[in-house]
Amino acid sequence: MTSPLNPNFLPPNRAVLSFLRSRSIQGLAIGLCSFVLSWMARPLLLPLETRTWDMRVRTFARPSPWSNEIRLILLDQASLDWAREENGLSWPWMREAYVPIIEFCRRAGARVLVMDVLFTEPSAYSMEDDAALAAAYRNFGRIVQAFYPSGRNRTWPPNAPTPAAAPQQPPSTFPPSLLAESASFPIPPLMETAALLGHAASTPDRTDGVNRRLAPVLIYDGRIIPSLAVAAFLVANPRQNLLLESLRILVGNRAVPLDPNGNVLLRYRGPSQTHAAVNAKAVIQSELQIQNGATPLISPDFFRDKYVLFGFTAPGLYDLRPSPVGPRYPGVEIHATALDNLLAGDFMRDVPESGVALLILFVCLGAGLVVRTTSAGFASGTASFLFLSLPLAIGWGLYPLGWWMPVVAPFAGSLLTCGTTLLVNYALEGRQKRFLKTAFRQYLSPLVIEELLRNPDRLTLGGEKKVLTILFSDLQGFTSLSEKLDPVELTALLNTYLTEVTAVIYEEGGTVDKYEGDAVIAFWNAPLDQPDHALRAVRAALRYQEKLNELRPALAERFGCNLHARIGLHTGLVVIGNMGSAQRFNYTFLGDAGNLASRLEGLNKVFGTSILISSATRDLVASHIPCRSIATVRVVGRREPVEIFEPLSPTHFEKRRPLIETFQQARIAFEQGRFAEASRLFESLADQDPPSRVYHARCRELDRCPPTMWDGVWNMSEK
Repeated sequence: MTSPLNPNFLPPNRAVLSFLRSRSIQGLAIGLCSFVLSWMARPLLLPLETRTWDMRVRTFARPSPWSNEIRLILLDQASLDWAREENGLSWPWMREAYVPIIEFCRRAGARVLVMDVLFTEPSAYSMEDDAALAAAYRNFGRIVQAFYPSGRNRTWPPNAPTPAAAPQQPPSTFPPSLLAESASFPIPPLMETAALLGHAASTPDRTDGVNRRLAPVLIYDGRIIPSLAVAAFLVANPRQNLLLESLRILVGNRAVPLDPNGNVLLRYRGPSQTHAAVNAKAVIQSELQIQNGATPLISPDFFRDKYVLFGFTAPGLYDLRPSPVGPRYPGVEIHATALDNLLAGDFMRDVPESGVALLILFVCLGAGLVVRTTSAGFASGTASFLFLSLPLAIGWGLYPLGWWMPVVAPFAGSLLTCGTTLLVNYALEGRQKRFLKTAFRQYLSPLVIEELLRNPDRLTLGGEKKVLTILFSDLQGFTSLSEKLDPVELTALLNTYLTEVTAVIYEEGGTVDKYEGDAVIAFWNAPLDQPDHALRAVRAALRYQEKLNELRPALAERFGCNLHARIGLHTGLVVIGNMGSAQRFNYTFLGDAGNLASRLEGLNKVFGTSILISSATRDLVASHIPCRSIATVRVVGRREPVEIFEPLSPTHFEKRRPLIETFQQARIAFEQGRFAEASRLFESLADQDPPSRVYHARCRELDRCPPTMWDGVWNMSEK
């Protein structure tokens, strides 16, 4: 049999086919194809992805510790109706109608008031109307006025509140979506009396128009322009600075992460009015009641030291926008959410594309590998369920930690992989059964399989008495060897070694009983009768060592180790048959003959030999294979001594004939108790014969301390 270490072991086409037929390779190939398809399909899956994101938002939406620091004043339909019915005010209101709202916030000690209203045209009532509102702005002093980054103006107005300094990097290094080329500014009286201007633009997703992100800053006319939320924070904390970097902004000591388009991903706190809110009507009435000495509807403490935002919720004012937490979400509450995230420092972050790719690759390759290599239907279904659930579990699990992990593309990749792999498993079921039948041939002797195929009744528990020749083999120093190699290398080494020596056993008609790590246990004369079973077994042992001699250089080069095997053989009566339980059994043997074969394998370590056989085996092969007697020993567990022999090939025996004859003379002297004479003879052979070295040391010991009773038998104290 040609060694697999030989590059010509398999023809190239057979080697490729064998590689491609591997279930693991097939599963990985299916997974890799699914990964490519699902990665390329991400743009098509984006509408579904945003829906899963909205589900996560609604699942985990909770107020933060800072949510109670934000208050809303909402111009709702009830306020519009009240103003029209009670005060004769039609829309748009005169500017003076907002003054009580501003005065009440000033009186209450609000930290800042954000006016999410675009006063881009002079009042239709009079210049005095604009002046009254401007006076209220000036009197309060902490007003953030909204403007819109689109319109006729292309330069920053000279009298407008100066925003943050110019960005430290050239504008061309920032995402184009951050660059505003024009703007619509408030009328000069309001612009000049506001503490700061903030842009009121939102950033709806292009896929469905839902507001999930917001640009916290824009670059306009060489300046960094804050959003309403950032401007509110800066006005309320005047010592804090605003800096813009490539992928984040620094608002005081708060770092705000930006996505590649310069936006922040909002962490919504809940449905509309999660932040405490009152309508404009109640605030106006409360201010008028205080001015008249009455008890206000709203206590000024409601706004004390709070961030206050004023905006529209009346349907006819067109500031209701789709959001993850509701289809009609007030625009002012989007800015309140951004402010809440800024105060809490918990804006969401997108998982980098490399992380998404790794997740898709992992679930696709993992699902393909596990499902393809799992034969049981329940196990395959369970594995498929786990890999389908994994992307969803990761996506939902990362949300509380502040990360948006896309789940639809990984789920689609896992679904495609599992579905395709299950179809392949089903289509190849017949071939798989044939494969399993072939696989059993790797563990059982072909003779056993053929016998069982011919006689199914043999697949029952029970056995019969029969004389077998039993082989035990073990590798020298395997424990220390296993410590030097990693598990993958150790497995490859054992597979190569066991493949080669098992082939030798099979070619000599033997049956491999089992592998125990590096140990091999085999027998002859069952299940079929073999009159020459002892000869076959000894011949297999000699070929076994020859094969290992051939393999040793290549194994040493590949794994950096030299393999040496020890083999013990004994012929004796055992019970052979199917042993085990009704659910699982093995075709194996029981009996003392097996124990003795195992002891003989261990005695090789004592005498420095590689093969030892019992006298029972030697008697059956003596006419075909020359053997030299090594010793008479009494092994652990047996009272009667047994003579052991070393089988040799005819060529090897002839080359060593003089040494063997001298060795036998020395053994006679040893067994007769003439230890000094035996020591001299063994010493002359010690340089070239390991058993002679062992005898020489033993003779010197016995010569110094002669035994009181001597029968020439080696008594072994260890197995």
